[in-house]
Parts: sequence; C-alpha cells; structure tokens
Amino acid sequence: MADFVVYFFICNLFISGITVVLLLAKKAFKTTLSSRMQYHLGFVLFVLLALPFIPIRIFNILSWLKTLTGTHADYTNPATNGATYPCLTDTSKQVNDFAISVSHKAPSVVGYILCCLWFTGICMMIFLAARSLFHLHKIIKSSLPLQNSEVRNLYYECLSETGINLKIPVYSTAFLKCPVIVGFLKPRIYLPIHIISDYNAASMRFMLLHELQHFKHKDIAANYLINIAGILYWFNPFVWYALKEMRCEREIACDSSVLQMLQETEYESYGNTLINLAEKISREYFSFSPFPFVTGIGGNMKQMQKRILNISKYKKENRRQKIQSRLACILIIAVFLVLLPVLPTYTRGQERYEFHEEDKDITYIDLSSAFNECKGSFVLYDSNKDAWTIYNKDAALEQITPNSTYKIYDALLGLESGIITPEHSKMTWNGEDYPFDAWESDQDLSSAMHSSVNWYFQNIDNIAGMDNVRSYLKDIGYGNQQTSNDTDLYWTDFSLKISPIEQVELLKKFYHNTFGFSSKNINTVKDAILIASTPDGTLSGKTGTGKIDGQDTNGWFIGYIEKSGHVYYFATNIQGASNTTGSMAAEISLSILSDMGLWKNR
Repeated sequence: MADFVVYFFICNLFISGITVVLLLAKKAFKTTLSSRMQYHLGFVLFVLLALPFIPIRIFNILSWLKTLTGTHADYTNPATNGATYPCLTDTSKQVNDFAISVSHKAPSVVGYILCCLWFTGICMMIFLAARSLFHLHKIIKSSLPLQNSEVRNLYYECLSETGINLKIPVYSTAFLKCPVIVGFLKPRIYLPIHIISDYNAASMRFMLLHELQHFKHKDIAANYLINIAGILYWFNPFVWYALKEMRCEREIACDSSVLQMLQETEYESYGNTLINLAEKISREYFSFSPFPFVTGIGGNMKQMQKRILNISKYKKENRRQKIQSRLACILIIAVFLVLLPVLPTYTRGQERYEFHEEDKDITYIDLSSAFNECKGSFVLYDSNKDAWTIYNKDAALEQITPNSTYKIYDALLGLESGIITPEHSKMTWNGEDYPFDAWESDQDLSSAMHSSVNWYFQNIDNIAGMDNVRSYLKDIGYGNQQTSNDTDLYWTDFSLKISPIEQVELLKKFYHNTFGFSSKNINTVKDAILIASTPDGTLSGKTGTGKIDGQDTNGWFIGYIEKSGHVYYFATNIQGASNTTGSMAAEISLSILSDMGLWKNR
C-alpha cells in the first residue's frame, strides 16, 4: 500500500500540472464558453483524478518509483544458485540456470511517512464530513412537510415550468438560512421558515426554480463527486482550487438555466433576490458552508459577486454562440486528451498484453497437474498449422520480468551494434569476484549464453547506452518496452516486462528475422541458444530465474523445437514464493513437450 501512496504523490505532480492547464484553458475561452459548458468541463477533472486508481497502464514510471522504494542487486551464495536442465541428454549442450538475487525492499521511510500523512488527512476529512452529515440529519429530522398552500401551489407551477415530472417533497425548517436540495436517491427541497414567513411570490419562484435546476442537471450527484475528490486530494491546493471553482461554476450555470426560462425584464429581480438573500444571511455563514453535501442557492461572498456579475451581463445564447461554445469545449477536451498519456496509472504489477484472439486457431488445455502448486502458464505455437495451445490464459497474458531470457535479444543488440561480431565475441574478465566460478573467466557469446554470465551482457548494454537500448526495445517490440536507468538490472528489476504469449510471438520474429537484421547475426544467436540436437530434431532456448530477497520466485523457459520441417515455439513461466526456477520451468516444459510427442527425453 505504501508503494501506491508514493506513486500517488508522484502522480499528483502530473495532476497539478494538467489541472492548471485545464483552468487556464477555461479562462482563455471564458467569453466563448457558456456557463453550462464551463461547468461541464469540470467533469474532465474527475476523469483526471480517477486515473491513479485505475489499474491499467498508460505510461510506466515504475523506474522512478524504484528510486524511492529501493531496488538493488544482492549477490547470494553460489552454492544454491547453479543448476542445469535436468531432462537433457549428456550429449546435449547444457545451459546453466544461474541467477542473482534482487531485493525488492519495502517502501522507504519517506513512503511510510507519506502513507501515514495521507491517511491521517483522509480520516480528518471524513470526520468533518461525517460531522456535517450528522448535523444535517438532525435538521432533516426536525423539519416538517410544507404547509403553506401559496408556496405549495407555486412549487407545482415551477415543476411544470421546468418540465420535471417527479414531485420532489418540500419541507420547511427553522435551522437553515437559505433553500437547499438534499438527497441523491431521495431528493428533498428544504425551505427556511423565515423565507416562507416573508413570502414574496417572485423571489420564492426564483429560488424554487434554482433548486429544481439543480435536480434537473444532476448537481446532487456531482456534489458528492466534488466532496469525495476533496477528501482524497485534501493535500493538493491545485485540486482544491479547481473544485472550489467548479462549485461556483455550478451555481452560475444554475443561475443561467433559470435566466434562460425568464424574461429579460425579470433578470434584475432575480439578481435582487440573490442580493437580498445575502443581506439576510450572516457573513459568517457565507464564509464557510457547514453542509458540503447539499446544493442550494447560497454560497460565499466571492461566489455571490461572480454570480451577480454573470446575471448583469447575461444574454440568451443564439445558435451561433451555442455552436462556438461546443467547439471550444471540444477543443479543450482534445488538449486534455493529448496531455493525458503523460499521467501514469498504477499497475499493481498486473500489466497485461492485449492478445487479439480473432481469427486464431487456439486450443486451451488444462496442464495444472504438470505445474503442481506453481502458478504458471504454458504457450505453444505450431507455425506450420498456425495453431496455438495455451494453458492458463490469464497468466499467459500477464507481463512479467523476463530475467535472463532477455539475453537472447541482448546478444542480438550487441551483434547489430557492432559491439561484438560473430567472429570476435570474446570479452575479458576484469578479475572481479562473482558468485559463480563459471563467470570468473574470459567469455565469448557461446559461453556467456551457456552460463548466463550477467557481466558479459551488462558490458554490451553499457557500451550501447540506455538510449540505444530503449530504442532497440521499441524497434523489436519487446514487451512493455520500459526500462530503469540501471544497465545492470533492467531485465530483472521489475521495469522491463513481457508476457509468455509475447515471448512466443517475439521468438517467431527472431527465428524468421522479421526485424530485418543481419542473417549472420541471427544465426550466431541461434547457435548460442542451441541446447540439444538429436536425430529427431533440435531444441533451442533460454532459461531465466527471478530471485527476490534470496528466494526463487519467477522461472522462465522459452525456445523452439525444429522437427521434421516443423517449428514449434514455446514459453513457460512459473511463479511462487520460493523454489520456482528456470530449471523447474525447463523440466515442466520438456515434460509437456514429451507428452505432446514433440520432444523425447532420453
């Protein structure tokens, strides 16, 4: 949860910026936008404020989060980290399943402090709202159904005038100073007794029309959204200012809706009604509304000034002005949509690949017995039949850290960049101590792939540079195409992710070289990942193990089988609290492939 709170506060930097842009855009088009359109544009703000809570990815900033939550490499005991594929023959080219551990630490102290502050503020805001609702409930309980026949008859006339068929109950109360409408599911109008006692038909009509316009335009529901947003974003002054402006715009829009029904000769009287109401109500009431969940004709003094100014300048819109107002509204929304992708949304680690199943031959099978207690998925693609076989569709679509399976494509990056060549791929060991003896020697591409030597591929990335790495990931369409700034960790530090289905699709592109790379480079990588060659066919692939805080939590085995002119691409992923390694994924894969008659374990 603290991770999300850190992320949420980072999001607020983006939210504040876009909110300012939205406010400036509304101000720039103030003379063009009608008061109703000004108010409706405020609902765009709700979309913006909801985005951090929606579990879909628009733009990934997890690499920024890791600078706050702390993710770093931690070499562990080599005795527990080296393993080989258990189901291959002695004549096969065995590949070591070496892995290092990363520590996915709990959020930093900053994260916990922000979490505590945010929840404390929310609790205080909820307390204030609950206290307000409690006092309002007491007022509602003490109110009585409207008895004044003149006011009741006038109310029915107003219902007919606004075209509202629902007869909203009207009550009188001595504990309110201006008319309000309350209730989302069961709306009711409450009129102060002092206004009923000082009955003026014109003023009462204006006030009733105003409250009915609130009902007609669903302002009660919007008011709840405003208050919920204020509770969640209590710390953000930009959001609070925007919400305050929206409340004022709501009342101005409501005034304009009433004026639209009146004759021009009545505008002054309507304005005088607001002024007289303000004079009768104490300045203390207007400085702070004790009931934020109600909508009414009242407001603070600044709002009243703006409303009176709007009334003095109001003119009914003609057709041309309506079209201009709508076009301006569309333009502002378009600008908002352009800016929207810069706002990240929380993924909760469940980024998913959009796999279009239409016109595909897909068979879903149950392989739960092969996976035992492990969560996982298996994906197989028969290129000759253009047919898919998938176990656990949901897991097969989930984007996961690729770990060492990415080294297939990292090797191709090194070759295509000229950092290494098919003839000269040797790199010199720098003498540094590593957790595995196999890493403490000079390496070429074949040995580095065989022993999954991290420093070899990290050298490739360091020489290429992260800008080129990111460009390369985009060019080949690798998973989510997101990286941290750490060339040592990005394929295992939770930034770069890919789903099992994407692994298979990318292997197809790699095998047939749809990237348009050098065929010699492609063949060099193919040779490096060749695992076994038998009279029945060949097996090529790469494992990957994700180790977090010393526990093996993520195991990969991806590759392809060439057999009798057919090519079968596969990807297996397993996840668990511990003991889920690339070796185990390879064992599961080879067992499944054997049962399918695609590969024989000898």
